[in-house]
Parts: sequence; C-alpha cells; structure tokens
Amino acid sequence: MMHESVSGLLARLAETRIQPLDLVPGEGVVEKLLHLVLEGVPAGGAPLAGLQYLRETVRAASTDQVRVVVLGGGTGLANLVGGDSRKDEWPLQPFGGLKSLFPRLTAVVCVTDDGGSTGELLKDLPIIGIGDVRHVLLAAIREDLLSSRYGLDRDGAQKTAAVLHRLFNHRFVGPPDGIEGLADEVRIGELPDGMRGALYRLLAALFAEPVLRPLLARAHCLGNLLLVAAALRECGATGEECSANACWQEAVVRGLAAVARIIGAAEDAVLPCTSTPARLRIRYANGVEVVGEARSSRARRNCPVERVWVEFMAEPKVPSGVGLAIAEADIIVLAPGSLYTSIIPVLQVPGIAEAIRANKKALKVLVANLWAQKGETDLVGDDPARRYHVSDLIGAYDRNIPGGVAGLFELVLLLGMRNIPGSVLQAYALEGKIPIYCDRDNVAALGFQPLEARLFSRQLLEERGVLQHDPVSLAESLRVLWAARAHLEEGRSGPGRGAASGAGSQSADAAPRRYPTALAPCRRYRVFADRLAVLGLDEPVRRRLLAVLWELADIPPRHFDLVYGVRRVPVTEWRRRQDWDNIFSFYDPESGTINIRADVPLDSDRFTVGFLVALGQSLLGDYAAAKEVRPVIEEGRPLGKVFRLRLRPDRRCLLQPEQLDHYLRLARMVPAADDPLLYTRLVNGEEGFTPPGLLFGLVYAWYLDNRFAVHIEYKMAAARVFASDLIPEQTKTIRRRQAMIDFFREAVFGGIT
Repeated sequence: MMHESVSGLLARLAETRIQPLDLVPGEGVVEKLLHLVLEGVPAGGAPLAGLQYLRETVRAASTDQVRVVVLGGGTGLANLVGGDSRKDEWPLQPFGGLKSLFPRLTAVVCVTDDGGSTGELLKDLPIIGIGDVRHVLLAAIREDLLSSRYGLDRDGAQKTAAVLHRLFNHRFVGPPDGIEGLADEVRIGELPDGMRGALYRLLAALFAEPVLRPLLARAHCLGNLLLVAAALRECGATGEECSANACWQEAVVRGLAAVARIIGAAEDAVLPCTSTPARLRIRYANGVEVVGEARSSRARRNCPVERVWVEFMAEPKVPSGVGLAIAEADIIVLAPGSLYTSIIPVLQVPGIAEAIRANKKALKVLVANLWAQKGETDLVGDDPARRYHVSDLIGAYDRNIPGGVAGLFELVLLLGMRNIPGSVLQAYALEGKIPIYCDRDNVAALGFQPLEARLFSRQLLEERGVLQHDPVSLAESLRVLWAARAHLEEGRSGPGRGAASGAGSQSADAAPRRYPTALAPCRRYRVFADRLAVLGLDEPVRRRLLAVLWELADIPPRHFDLVYGVRRVPVTEWRRRQDWDNIFSFYDPESGTINIRADVPLDSDRFTVGFLVALGQSLLGDYAAAKEVRPVIEEGRPLGKVFRLRLRPDRRCLLQPEQLDHYLRLARMVPAADDPLLYTRLVNGEEGFTPPGLLFGLVYAWYLDNRFAVHIEYKMAAARVFASDLIPEQTKTIRRRQAMIDFFREAVFGGIT
C-alpha cells in the first residue's frame, strides 16, 4: 500500500485554512454558537479574539421586544420561566430564567393536576387544577415590575420574593388559628404596603366568605387558596350558587391576572391552557385505563403508556389571551416536563395545536426531557428492554396530539452529556434515574433539527452532583437561537420539515367530541358523600371509604347502586366458607351489604382491597340462583370437579344479559345447550379454581390498581408475554387475558357509568 510522503502531507496541511469557529465543538454553526455562549471561548489566545467578540455580540442581542410563548406543566415550565419556585433555594435567585431575557413572555399551563391541595379544592369547587398555575405564577415575578409598582431596589425586590415564596408555598393540615396568626406566620407584614394590603384582603376572604371557610379545614397550599379567593371576587357568586356557577371558568382567569398584578408578574405572563375543568385518562399498552393525573404518576402497570386523553367537564374554552399570544409569538417553546401529563394535555385542548401550526413565522422549539420517568418513559412498547430515546419522545407526541407533530416544532434542544462524569450518571442510576438517550440521527431522520447544548448548571453539578435543566442556560440558549435565526431559516423551508415523522398517520383522533366527557369532580364527590351518608356507617369507616372512592376516579357512582350497607364483621361471627379462597371480604346479594372482616386495619391496603373486591362483586348483584360443586368420578377414581352455576331469571345485576354471558364465557364457564340459565366449568384433578363472582371482584380490584390483587396480576402478566407459534395454548391464554381486560375497560368501566 502506497503512502503519501510526509513532506507532501505537510504541504497540504499548510494550504488548509482553519476558521476560528472550527475550533468550537458542535455540529453546525448554531450548535457551535450554543457551545460558545454557554461554555466560553476555547483557550488559544489572540487568534480566537474574534470568537470572544462574537460571544459578546450574541449575549448583547436585545430580546426585550421578542414575544415568547412557552407551554407545559408545573415543574418543567416553572423552571424554564424563572426557576423551580417550590424549592427552598429559589429565593436566592428569583429573577433568572426566560423572564429575565424575554420580558414579553407568556406561559400556557396544563390544568389537569388533581393531586395534593389542588385535589382537595376539586372536591368542593368546579374549577381547573390550579396547583401548576400557582407554581408557574410565582416563578414569573419580575424585579423590574416590583421596582416600578412598589419602588423597590434590588435588595428589597429579593426580600419581597422570599416572603412571597414563603406565603405561596405555605401548607397547613388543619384550620389556622385565625387571620392574624396566619399573616404573622407567613410574615405578610414584611411586604411593601400596596402588596401587603391586597394579599391581606384575600387572606381575610378565606375566613369571611361562606364558600371559602370550609376549605381551611383540609390540607392546603395557601397560594392555591389565594388564587381561589381572587377568582371568587371576580365571580361575584356567593353561597350555594357558587358551586355550580359557570362564571368560575372566566373568573379564575381574571383572578389569576389580578394576583399577577399584586405580586409583580405581568398580567398575561401565566395563562391556563383552558378555563374548563378537565381530567386525564391514560391507556396502557395492555388496554387498562387509569383516570387522573395524580393516579397516573403512582400507577405501575408494568407496561408502557399507549395513549392519553383529556376529558372535559363542559365544552372546552381557551382563554382569549392564549390564542392571541400564540398568534403573535416570535418563539414558541414546548417546555420539558412529564411527557404524558404536561405538553400533551395542553395540545389536546381544541384550538391550541391548530393555533401553533397557523403561526408560520415563529421559531418553534422542543426542549427534550432529561430523565426517563417511572410509569411514563421507563418502558418502550416495541421492546421493554430498550431504553427510552428522544425519538421515542417525539413519537409519543405524534400519537397523542391531534394532527400529529407537524408544524408544532422544528428544533429539538437536547442536553449535551459529553462532559458529565460517569460517576454522576452512575449515582443517578443507583437511584433508579436513567437519562433519555440522545439519538440525534433518528431525530434528524424524523425531519427535525437536533441542537445539543450544555443545558445543566455546572455549579450544581460540581457542588452537589445534581444534574438538571438550568433556567439560566435555557434562557441563554433561546437567545442564541433567536440571534442565529437567519442560519436556522435556511433549513426551515426544506421539504416536509417534521413531515418525515409520519405526523398524523397515527395521531390522536381529531374528530369532534361530545361534551361533557366526564362528571365534574365536585359533583362526583358530593354524590358519593351523600350515598355513604345514608348507609349509617361509623365516621372512621365513612371517611375511609370516601377517600378510596375519591382517589379511584375510575369508579362511577352507578357502581354503588346495589350497595345498601358496609359492615365490619367480627372475626368470631365470620361464617364465610373458604374452600375456594382466603378472601376477607364479600358482597351479600340478599342484603346488598359489603362485608369486611373486622381484623383488617381500616387504614391498610388490605381494607382497600377487600372493599374493592366486594364492590366489584356487587356489580353482579344477585345473579346466581344456585352454585354447587359435583365430583367427577370415572371407574371409581376422582378425576376432578364440575362447578355448576344457575342464573337467576329475575336478577338484579348491573351487567346487561349479553354482557353477563360474555363475562362468564371469559371466566371459562360453558353455557348449557338446552338451558340458557345453566353454566358449568370442569376443574381437573387438584387444579385450583376461582369462582366467577370472586374472579370478577379480583379483576375489578386489579384493574383499578394492580398492586391490589397479586394473584390476578400474576395471571394478567400473561397479556405482556410474547406469544410463540410453537405453543398454541399460550396464545389462547394471552388472548383470553386480553379479552378480559378489554371487557372490564369497555363494559365495566366504560359502559356502566
């Protein structure tokens, strides 16, 4: 093999011209600019002086008049806007983030949160989930507005931010002693005069207004209550009319603007994506559906999320400010956050995705998530062993957003991990945190431009080993993208930007829906509270059952139609036969009573399981006229047993006749050819057997939470097994398990509403 001479190579290298930007890491001009601004100029002396000037020019670019819209959920969105305002260290740097570089900023917030204090509010009021709104609103306060409105210098503005942080995040589990004690506890007296008086009046309303006073009896975040008090003032409704007054929808938006004025944020800085109360419904790959954002974060269905829907309590309305902000935006950003519980719910609100697509001039950026999230992005549908990638993130958006991802974003801002020590990633792995892997080639193949940058705080990484999105770095990165937009424009008009993803081919159904698609939480809570009240239960039992029924939002009120009592049975009186099971609860169809053994602790998961199993059984009502087990004997030898079930012709059952027949067949009961009321099942030898009534209750409990029925979880795990053509029986089992899941989703939790 011939090699070029050394002298020839040196001569060629001497002719090569190296530009200073070539010495900056990154692929392409914009990525190099990101590195230059975030990391600084490489060492090299005078030849690189031009890079320093370039860096200073980019950082001096004026963005005061650039209109930015950023969409997302609570923590990720707040962190991008102005830092995570729930953290103890936030008051040390309260004025950073996007708002510091882009004052004409509007954050559009997801409102399907239903946990914690927000969940408690939903029990009483027909409002959106405001917890994330509160979180982002506090992050949106600005030093310049505090200065202009209240005459504060920098030190005074920072002290005010610290008091607001304490006030908005203050939590209590029981009624405060009084307004004066509460005001002293949160140090409201340290606020500037005008702000102090306005917030004190909202605090006073919590103690004075009949609608608000009962809220103080529950565990709450004070910031949420202040927003509710401001909304009530805008609504003008009082007393009982308030709980059903439609003006709450518009009043929440006006109240939010009023509080923004008070605390030093722009009036349009934070807007809910919709003013209509809504909730999430999540379907997993095995067909099980879970209702509620808070529950979805706790659910561990051991299989990937497949689809997400937003269910609205009325015809969904988008605040006018949202549409206007999107139409006028120069930059539109999809913030990092929980994949299925932040961006997707926002873009499922009718009109928002369409408005983003209609804006043809804006830079549109997706800030990719950093960490895989348990229950959401820790599993991938096509291969449970494969790690989650950024392209999977984009694919999930495409499946769940009406119309897919085309036109929603063009740039994907990724966290560069080149300089992160392996020891840091290993420490996170030991905590169960795995990064979402950057597969930039796949992202580019989908039609998007990946841009890798150091988006984490180097100081936090060095001092505490913490790796997370840094609001300052994110804001600087967006300023770079804006300053370098001419270089980005070259690729934006290329053929099918974003279309290569197959956008819309598997996207969420955009067909018109009928509204409402769900019962308002406060109405549902009141229905169950009233039903439990007439059962004559002991107060601890009533409270426990109401808490279970509230948490499991999948359970519709009609599932309680055949329950006429709940009884804790002393162990000495327990007469339930346990030939076939070891269950500590059952439904008595004669009395319509749910019976739970008294030795089961009231506050335990066992009590919840027992209640749910019996509640599931109650849906069958008094369907059985007779049950019996007959031995099967051949030539004097026992071969097994036959379980015989005779249906009651005049039964009380929440299932329709065809649904009951379908279920019994799924339970492997065989209908008699000459008797439509008789079903049998042959049980071989010593093989175990779960009677259809008990099986129904167990699957009911498992469907609601697979931690509640381990035996059924073991059986249902077959639905996640890859079937082999070599084992036909395995295929039958998998199909039967899947059919059972489909039945409960469609007939039990979808049909009996």
